[in-house]
Amino acid sequence: MKKNLLITGGSGYLGINLANKFKQKYKVYLGSRNQKRNREASNSTGCKDIPLDVSNINSIRDAVNYCNPEIIIHAAATKFVDISEEFPFECSDVNILGSSNLARVAIERKVKTVIGISTDKATQPIKNFYGFSKAAMEKLFLNANNNSITNFLCVRYGNVAWSTGSVLPIWKEMHKKTKTILTTGPKMRRFFFTINDAVDLVSFALKNSKKFSGKIVCADMKSAMILDVLKVWIKNYGGSYKVIQGRKGDRLDEYLIGKNEIKNTYAIKDKKKIYYIVDYNKNSSKPVNKIISSQNSKKLNEKELLKLLEIGIN
Repeated sequence: MKKNLLITGGSGYLGINLANKFKQKYKVYLGSRNQKRNREASNSTGCKDIPLDVSNINSIRDAVNYCNPEIIIHAAATKFVDISEEFPFECSDVNILGSSNLARVAIERKVKTVIGISTDKATQPIKNFYGFSKAAMEKLFLNANNNSITNFLCVRYGNVAWSTGSVLPIWKEMHKKTKTILTTGPKMRRFFFTINDAVDLVSFALKNSKKFSGKIVCADMKSAMILDVLKVWIKNYGGSYKVIQGRKGDRLDEYLIGKNEIKNTYAIKDKKKIYYIVDYNKNSSKPVNKIISSQNSKKLNEKELLKLLEIGIN
């Protein structure tokens, strides 16, 4: 018999792709407060949709009582930096209170494994409320792991191309309407990941959930300057770009591993892929020797950037 797996934020881009990845091995349930989108996600994946609002602890209890999951992947979140700055209470309700509610119910119901989806914006120096809320989720889950039989762990990565919160769908709409892409930061550098990369990272963490219990699992990622992404877009699809005023909370670079985490982080290799494991409970015997940022990481070349753009344009 298949084990039950609940995905919060199941109607989102990541949630749907996680469902398609895991539905052969697990009985997957999609939890979301947007019931229309969740039914559409259910129809496209063949997985059962259930109403779930993480900001309401009784809603989580109802969902967990209904599907009795052995595993919960916590992907529900307010993801837009600017919206989180303008409406911090909404962000707090979903990303902080929602994560706290989920952890409480998981411990109550003795859920075996909980994986939190985090972001490179959660690392020091934190510049926006969204990053702060995700850092709070990380610390909450890792501390909860020390006081329960539930295995709590997190995965952390950068921008998932064409996902909810990604700038690329916004650019696509701008380009379609006016042929001009508005950008707030051409000199900014960002990590970019495909949705398959993101799903593979979650799958790797799940397979090793006992080993990485109480830790943060990061995948080695390449980055690109926003200007370079724009140049590849315009070269292949035409149009132009225009620089506009920056958003509150943006920073020039993102950090996969922050300065304060160096002593707690070690690298491993699995099937030719490099992963960084952050363990706040102890200093690593073989720590990484530097921060891992979008400035010092390997860069995506023109061919790789075009392949990334083709995912959502063609």
